Amino acid sequence: KIANDIIKISTMKLSISLLAASLATAEAGVWGNLRRRLSFEKVATYSPGSQVTDHCAIDRDQRAVEVELARKTNEAWDNAQQIYLNGGNSKSYALITLSEPLRSDVAKGTSVTGKNADGNEVAGKMYDTTSSGAVNVKVQYATTDVQDSYVQCQVGALVGEDINMSGCFADGENTINIGGEVYTYTYTAATENKNGRTIAGFSTQLEDKLKNGLFFTNGNADFSQYGMEGREQIIKKGTAYMNVWMYTIREFEDALDDCKRGCINCNDDPVHAWDEGVCFYSGSLEGQDGAPSGYLLHQLADKRSLDFKTGGPDGTDVDGQSKLNYDLMDEFALGNYQLQSGNCPSARKTKERIAQLMYIPMIQGSIRYAYKVDKLQGGEKEKAEGAAFAAAVLPRVHAANSDAASKIYNNLRVGASSTNHQEVKAAFESVYSQLGLTCADIGGLWNEAEKSYYPGMGPCTDASTTKVVTETNSTLAIALGTTFGVLFALALIAVLYMRSREKKGAPVFKTEMVQNSAST
Repeated sequence: KIANDIIKISTMKLSISLLAASLATAEAGVWGNLRRRLSFEKVATYSPGSQVTDHCAIDRDQRAVEVELARKTNEAWDNAQQIYLNGGNSKSYALITLSEPLRSDVAKGTSVTGKNADGNEVAGKMYDTTSSGAVNVKVQYATTDVQDSYVQCQVGALVGEDINMSGCFADGENTINIGGEVYTYTYTAATENKNGRTIAGFSTQLEDKLKNGLFFTNGNADFSQYGMEGREQIIKKGTAYMNVWMYTIREFEDALDDCKRGCINCNDDPVHAWDEGVCFYSGSLEGQDGAPSGYLLHQLADKRSLDFKTGGPDGTDVDGQSKLNYDLMDEFALGNYQLQSGNCPSARKTKERIAQLMYIPMIQGSIRYAYKVDKLQGGEKEKAEGAAFAAAVLPRVHAANSDAASKIYNNLRVGASSTNHQEVKAAFESVYSQLGLTCADIGGLWNEAEKSYYPGMGPCTDASTTKVVTETNSTLAIALGTTFGVLFALALIAVLYMRSREKKGAPVFKTEMVQNSAST
């Protein structure tokens, strides 16, 4: 099955016009059914058809992880691990203990109200269906359509000023109303406010979704060769550019799985899943116009476009938003409309194109750090960054051409004895057409100080401008990438675990073992 060529701007304008004409205003309500309407805040210029402010906030966990990693202390790294595993900003809920058992079964989503420490009302809903007789219940806090104030209870594993308990249920012994029934409860706000959506959970849920994909055997990485500088880069980039990247695609696939062909008014759930995918790509910190700096894939695309002179709507600028983000926002909007109109086959083609485009900054990052290591005396930091970017894209390259993937891997893997940037660049260029990309999509490594490309790093010339990629290879690549991402996520936890062991004076890898490993 051949993927679509890039959709023309005129078609995009028509699609958006049709989308606007087909949307209807829904009744307001915190926990009402998600319906299409025009009142939701934009996500980096994308107009969602449902409330996804809580989903977008996952980037605040990524920011918190990076802040702790940057402190470069053992305590901070322990904090980073806990935030990665337990979150703090998305799907906040209270774990409370009732003074008497539930008098009847309570369904998931049942309205719950209580008071905060100041006596103001706090709204929520039952996190799960809970049976009569239970005394421990989870109550998810209500979220709003406004990103800046989407929820006012942010605790989880957060530290310092990131903690916000102004909208949490009051500490100690108080009363709570569950579906019209009043109960006395106790809990501790600082330790029993938790989160149901975490960056680590993205990897766990992906693992649960795997089908016949557990066959990735390449790329065993020994992170013990890196010190704190290199491990910081592996974790930062692995969490955002592998865990979140793959879960973004997973949400788009989820939308397609639920899409009902030819049905105009029954695709609210698929649209919501699609909106979630856009949120995980962009995050909340990009704002409504996509101009501020975020911490997820949208920001990465803008950063790499400065390095490769692929900014602006035409992809020829060295400032502003990346062409990639202009293109992806068009594709996101088109997919939204296709789902709403029940055009499921076309929505799948749009998803395939999105997956192709999302590899662009991973390729750019791999090429950039190959050059830095080879020609600019890049050290541990640059080597780790190159390894992380390569890990994110290698499964897709392997699905297209295993020889090209081997060349990239051997030059950028953890512990590579040497790096030849030209070999890396040529290997990527050899598979562009199979990835559905062009030389212009990637650009060339730009030296802003000299106002020219670095020697030998200008854009290549396409042998053909036809964008060809088979669905089989694309599916294989995602399966490989998902499996590798799960393994990589486990490795991230292992890195933090190693730091913990080192702090206690019992390192997992003793010095002589690391030296032997590095010499092989």
